[in-house]
Amino acid sequence: MFTYDGPPLSFLQVPGAREVGVEVHSLSKGWNMIGWRMGWVCGHERIVRALADVKDNCDSGQFIAIQKAAAAALDDPEIPHRTRAKYKRRLEKLVATLGRCGFDCRMPGGSYFLYTRSPRGMAGGVSFPTAEAVSQYLIAEHSICTVPWDDAGAYLRFSVTYEAADEAAEDSLMAETERRLRQIGPVF
Repeated sequence: MFTYDGPPLSFLQVPGAREVGVEVHSLSKGWNMIGWRMGWVCGHERIVRALADVKDNCDSGQFIAIQKAAAAALDDPEIPHRTRAKYKRRLEKLVATLGRCGFDCRMPGGSYFLYTRSPRGMAGGVSFPTAEAVSQYLIAEHSICTVPWDDAGAYLRFSVTYEAADEAAEDSLMAETERRLRQIGPVF
């Protein structure tokens, strides 16, 4: 649901896809039902039936209130459009903020996460051997929350899933993030 270069493309829109595969989808991100694990699978009938057989023997379904919330969410086609617009706006602000602080990052094609190279150190002389070390320093010393990713080089993941009442609150959070990062001076 989070593609920023055009409308989302379903696997099932490709000619012949329904004869060979399925699409698994969730209300988790696009409908802000993260953690509720409400979703569906559609496509080739035999594959869908096989998955249904496995699920029948593995779990017992969702609590009825979650099912009703999902049905209500699906009745409002604007929810994923508003959600996509919010996260795109927030990512654009985050990319600009981090860029002004020395990070080399670009707008992702989709997602509400932004991965960027991790700093090697800070202007005050602190250095870091891994993104994990940077991430721990940022949260413990400056209350900046990131997720480290050292498997493919030293990267940090920033997220735009924070709580903010309106765009003014988003701008305030970005200004504070920039203030804190400029104060410590990331070195790349």
